Amino acid sequence: MTRAAHVLVVGAGPVGVVAGLAAAQAGFRVTVCEAEADIDTSPRASTTHPSTLELIDRLGLLERYIAEGLVARTFQFWDRPARRLVAEFDHARLADDTRFPFVVQTEQHKLARMGLDALGGHAGATIRFNAPVTALAQDDDHVTVALGDGGERIDADWVIGADGGRSTVRKLLDIGFEGYTWPERFIVLTVLDDFARLMGCCLRNYLADPAEWTNLFKVAGDDGQGRWRAVFPTWPGESDDEALSDASAESRLQRAFARETPYMLVHRNLYKVHQRVAETFRRGRVFLAGDAAHVNNPIGGLGLNFGVHDAIDLVDTVTAVARDGADARLLDRYERRRRPLNIEFVQQQTVANKQRLEEKDPAVRRAKLDELAAIADDPQRHRQFLLRSSLIEAVHKAATID
Repeated sequence: MTRAAHVLVVGAGPVGVVAGLAAAQAGFRVTVCEAEADIDTSPRASTTHPSTLELIDRLGLLERYIAEGLVARTFQFWDRPARRLVAEFDHARLADDTRFPFVVQTEQHKLARMGLDALGGHAGATIRFNAPVTALAQDDDHVTVALGDGGERIDADWVIGADGGRSTVRKLLDIGFEGYTWPERFIVLTVLDDFARLMGCCLRNYLADPAEWTNLFKVAGDDGQGRWRAVFPTWPGESDDEALSDASAESRLQRAFARETPYMLVHRNLYKVHQRVAETFRRGRVFLAGDAAHVNNPIGGLGLNFGVHDAIDLVDTVTAVARDGADARLLDRYERRRRPLNIEFVQQQTVANKQRLEEKDPAVRRAKLDELAAIADDPQRHRQFLLRSSLIEAVHKAATID
């Protein structure tokens, strides 16, 4: 590019910040516009798979990323009613497939924060908070976005909509968001108690139960002292107030692991869960990435990871065209890769993950748990399971799509 082309990123969550930082490192001028006054620090995604660690390392953030998180080499499946460990998977089996054969549990707001810190060191980068995008127009050469009441307008060569599941950019482009919403909501309870000590589990655990499945995983917390998140489904007909009550929270935690003393609850959150994919990830010079393009249930920790992959793949594609002179038709590759891969490796897998944990038919449930145990006991199947669950297989497949 004869001049530094301008990339405007809408959304300062982890996917938007990663996209902005990657674009700045590729030589673009970058503006990140965030509607809120600061990044969202509420408990959300934290699991970072080996394939994503490769990308975080490429951005120069990995040392800090690991320091602010927890390394989790294994994850476990449990039969909750029987209090029985069914299977354990060990990322060390991927030592020949990745430089990072482990998962890192680092909360997503930390990735956004360290990415913004790095982005601030680029002279051509601007970070705008309290800057909601409210209108968008484009022609063959550029995109113009309006901020706030429309009094301020910014011209850009490219726009990346990374503004979450309720994406304003997606709505302004009139792009459909195909899929469905699960009837139950998910409740997340964060405690200071140590489930690893209490029940002998590892740092990432999936507890199958036909009555009430549970996910248990540990994060470092902003203080680095560690805390555990427990995820549960709500009951049919359960109101928000009931689900979030002290009595309900304590009852759920006690069902996860019974103890004589109450749990030390420090945070609770309740949210709707969707499985949706945008009908297209690109319209002209505007692209969608992360939750703006696709949302899914969190079982397996795939949504944020795939969003980070979106961001890097998109910036690489735009760089090839805008800086390196590739034919503009290459831009369609982003859509060809990201949308079908999300359906195959995220939508299908997270639905299967949820169904495995909540299966009610005794015979089917037993067969699914027995199959997990058999996979874990077979070295080749164990590795193949991890290649898929860590999105390494998705990365390999993406490389075959021109």
